[in-house]
Amino acid sequence: MKRIFSIITLLTLVTGIVSAQLDRSTPPSPGPAPEVQIGDYDKFTLPNGLTVIVVENNKVPVVSYSLSLDVTLPAEGNLAGYIELAGSMLRSGTSNRTKAEIDEAVDFIGATLSTGKKGIYASSLTKHSDELLDIMSDILLNPSFPEDELKKQITQYKTGIQANKEEPSVIAQNIAGKLIYGQNDPYGEIVSEETLDNISAEDCRNYYKSYFRPNTAYLVIVGDINAKEAKKQTKKYFGDWEKAAVPQNIFPYPEAKKEPVVAISNKEGANQSTIVVAHEVNLTPGHPDIPRAQVMNSILGGGSFNARLFQNLREDKAYTYGAGSSLNSDERVGSFKASAQVRTSVTDSALTEILDEMKRIRTEPVSDEELQLVKNSITGTFGRALEDPQTVARFALNIERYDLPKDYYETYLQRIAEVTKEDVLNAAQKYLKPENAVILAVGNASDITDKMKAFSPSQKVTQYNYYGNVVEKKAADANVSATGILADYIQPSEAAKN
Repeated sequence: MKRIFSIITLLTLVTGIVSAQLDRSTPPSPGPAPEVQIGDYDKFTLPNGLTVIVVENNKVPVVSYSLSLDVTLPAEGNLAGYIELAGSMLRSGTSNRTKAEIDEAVDFIGATLSTGKKGIYASSLTKHSDELLDIMSDILLNPSFPEDELKKQITQYKTGIQANKEEPSVIAQNIAGKLIYGQNDPYGEIVSEETLDNISAEDCRNYYKSYFRPNTAYLVIVGDINAKEAKKQTKKYFGDWEKAAVPQNIFPYPEAKKEPVVAISNKEGANQSTIVVAHEVNLTPGHPDIPRAQVMNSILGGGSFNARLFQNLREDKAYTYGAGSSLNSDERVGSFKASAQVRTSVTDSALTEILDEMKRIRTEPVSDEELQLVKNSITGTFGRALEDPQTVARFALNIERYDLPKDYYETYLQRIAEVTKEDVLNAAQKYLKPENAVILAVGNASDITDKMKAFSPSQKVTQYNYYGNVVEKKAADANVSATGILADYIQPSEAAKN
């Protein structure tokens, strides 16, 4: 019994000593940023100008080929939608194969193959890579753009538009894009049934001939293949791809808003509003401010449960199931967007909270705890992403496309770790513009119009439709009265009787 008492006494003393040494009121200081090994890659250029990047990864017997164009797309005008259709039409047939034959050949080897307006992606088991490249190169070099397939895709596109007209998030995206960038900017154009009817197979063919050229393209190969074999394959299947001058499209930077632009779109009978605060951002890929901007946006609303917008609108106010923000870089024009879906009755209150949070992070330093939590989150996410060889390939492509330092991603977490509270404050002041934003709500117009006036210095609220066009309010007929309507209802006119 004495022995047991002595052990308990000893444990109590030790616990007391340890507790006295720990100050739990102060969080432990963060350790150094982890060292990141991105992995090496090989690069070579074919005589026709095609740049090839090879990321070898032989953990599984699979190889993927991702072809992407480094071009600035033109404005489409009254042909809006033709570039996207041209990309999808690449897979619709060649001078050697019909669409059905392409589908059958891809399925037979268990491969994946998709096309788009800026490239082609294909993947298969390594042992089928030659068969896959034979199909991929045929699609790239010999597309036929059959008229019957175009008609099918236009019909599908129109069906998609009809479905999207019921999606508040798509409506908001259309309107915000048009208001931020302008209707003549490629980023602000909206596809309609009318523009689709203007598109011909020749339009798609002309886009392909003008922009699908090797001298402005990258081919990223990832998987169970070495540089020697990759060079042999690319010469065989892509060496005959002819280079040519590619059009250069230059567009002015969007004009800055002098005050908030307040807009609504009507969703009759809706009991919720989709709210958006958005504006352009002059932030290009690889810009030195990106780590600071990422940390800032993550604290504000960048996807974490601890982000301010989520905590404010969901946890504190119970306005919504979720709220967040994004801050994206772009070679032309970047973008910021904060959004949520809220009850109609709190449309204005929720927007007020979003704008207040944007203003607060621009005027008050964030806390040490917020800053460290976000840094930890970014570090963890970054580390998990490196497990995917496609991430390494994307990093390699970015380094080549944007002329970044070779160690840009290997040292990225170090730059994240060095971000200070002052850096966050400066980034918020530079990249958040609540006074020059588009403030938008998609919901029941009769319930939200007056609420939205509070955000416009001029009390101006403009209503837009799905296509981003102003909805003109029709003046009431002076000859129509409630008494007359009631009389017609009870006693139909002679014309109605006949």
